[in-house]
Amino acid sequence: MKASVKNKWIMLSLTMVCYLFFYTGRHNFGWAVSGMAADLKISFSFIGWISFAMLIGYAFGQLVNGNLADRFSPRLMVITGAYLSIATNVAISFSSNAYVILFLWGINGYFQSLAWAPGGKIINNWWNKAERGKAFGFYTMSAGLSSVVTFLLSILLLQQGYEWRMLFRLPVLLLLITATIFIIFIKDKPVDEIILGAEKQKQSSTTWTQRYAKILGNKNFLMICVAFGFESMARYGLIFWVPIHYLGSNWKQQSQNIWITFFLPIGMAFGALCFGWLSDTVFKGKRTKAILIGMLISSLLAFSMYFVSKEHFVLSAILMLSAGFFVYGPQACFWPLSPDLLGSELTGTGIGFMNMFGYLFAALGEPLIGKLIDSYGSTHPIFIIVSLACLMSATTIFFASKRIYKNN
Repeated sequence: MKASVKNKWIMLSLTMVCYLFFYTGRHNFGWAVSGMAADLKISFSFIGWISFAMLIGYAFGQLVNGNLADRFSPRLMVITGAYLSIATNVAISFSSNAYVILFLWGINGYFQSLAWAPGGKIINNWWNKAERGKAFGFYTMSAGLSSVVTFLLSILLLQQGYEWRMLFRLPVLLLLITATIFIIFIKDKPVDEIILGAEKQKQSSTTWTQRYAKILGNKNFLMICVAFGFESMARYGLIFWVPIHYLGSNWKQQSQNIWITFFLPIGMAFGALCFGWLSDTVFKGKRTKAILIGMLISSLLAFSMYFVSKEHFVLSAILMLSAGFFVYGPQACFWPLSPDLLGSELTGTGIGFMNMFGYLFAALGEPLIGKLIDSYGSTHPIFIIVSLACLMSATTIFFASKRIYKNN
């Protein structure tokens, strides 16, 4: 007996609502940095290494948690990650040592990684192959909206005069509530597993080492992973450093400027929703072309932002909205390339492997941006790095696309 329409939508909604608040324990860091750096006398170079630690922890988690979700209960993995991330955030709020914060933020990266792949596993279990793309589109959108929620809460708390420590205590309370609701009502899979029976039989015949060996032997997919890595470097360059750019040292005198940053996650959420549809309709399933166009436009937008003063509210808001749309939107086209190039048997492992590349590249970019800010005494170089990362992603996807369609 297949999962009922009602039940599969309930499971998708529960997973989306839970993930909607996961970033309150991750994307809050950029908003706390200015106060933290001033209070604890931490350089932006070291701040970059703290962010690096989190992203490396997340990258490692992405590499292993897809396989773990196949062996253990994904609902328990999600809830474990949520509760441990909340505890780590609260611990950071009471810390005054930069190295303790670096360690805690690094393990928080791993705890946060316990949600995405296992959440995807739950969705995969409840939705059949014909509807899975739609379900994952909504799931990706919830990640984009999670940034919207985190940015909004952080801005409101700062405008109310709360210190940086409260950014690690208050927003994650919402994750505590939604994660608890999630664990009470979510089910790993339907009672009857007919929907995925055939696929599971195929997966059981391949060991995890064989799956990784097949991925490493697929040069086209590895090129896609590199392109995704540069895209993620650009995405996190914006998510983490843009709040620092608009906060500055005198943001309280021009507090409306920080609302410019709110347009970034809004653009990301809409981009995630639109790009998947565009790749299926306008680009007729040629996802690499949609990614190429998105990355080229992103590069131009980021380069333009280098020359725009923070005081130009309307222009900055338009550029921020557009950058969010075109930087994050292509992610909706990257994920389906895993089954497209590897087959359904390797979908989970492929997505985890690709996401590992993304966070590894993002981690490498953080100390570089922090060093440039310290060296130049300005946050504007952020946008040059983002622009170059987008250009490198576009270049890589261009050559990958030529190889893919030549072979086909």
